[in-house]
Amino acid sequence: MSCTFQFAKAPEQLLKALHEVIPNTDLLVQQLPETPISLWLIPPVFPTDRLDDEVIRRIWNETPYWIFCWASGLAMAQWLLAEPHHVKDKVVLDFGAGSGVVAIAAKMAGAKRVICCDIDQVSLASCRENALLNNVELEYLDDLYKSEKVDVLLAADVLYDQCNRFFLDEFLKFAPEVWVADSRVKNFSHPHYIKLDERSATTWPDLDEAKEFRNVSFYRTK
Repeated sequence: MSCTFQFAKAPEQLLKALHEVIPNTDLLVQQLPETPISLWLIPPVFPTDRLDDEVIRRIWNETPYWIFCWASGLAMAQWLLAEPHHVKDKVVLDFGAGSGVVAIAAKMAGAKRVICCDIDQVSLASCRENALLNNVELEYLDDLYKSEKVDVLLAADVLYDQCNRFFLDEFLKFAPEVWVADSRVKNFSHPHYIKLDERSATTWPDLDEAKEFRNVSFYRTK
């Protein structure tokens, strides 16, 4: 179950960034399915018939990932809340944080500290605003290579681009335990990772994606 709430006007910085890509739409506070987490997200229904070719080009080339809670992030957040022992009392880094959903879930699950890491400054601003919504305290970092060593590194929906696969090795430099959740990559072969589980989730708001993208694979370091 999920809910959409009418709160005060969305944060100006986030609205401005959104309108540079998708004009004439808004951000609404929405509670994610099967979680207590609420996020500033694009409305479940917005007027796609009014999007001209230039807007569609911008959406493809400059996707504001933080306006959705992607299926892998939602699945990982639900998993953390159901199995908090994975992060309880630990220092956690959420890589490619986007909206901050995984980081927020980790903090709610009892992590000692949680660092949101994203190269996109607007995504980090989204993480801050969503942390405020959920009354949790997070830390923010714009470069993985500035990070300290942490206990657990979490990465959801970051393998969609083949060029990002090298991060699987890089993650090992920053944490002894790494968890990766991905709906686009069903199986990958890596000597330091093992596939442990699959969970079903939907990007929120629902993009009506193909069924194959609703199955999220979970991998962990061996």
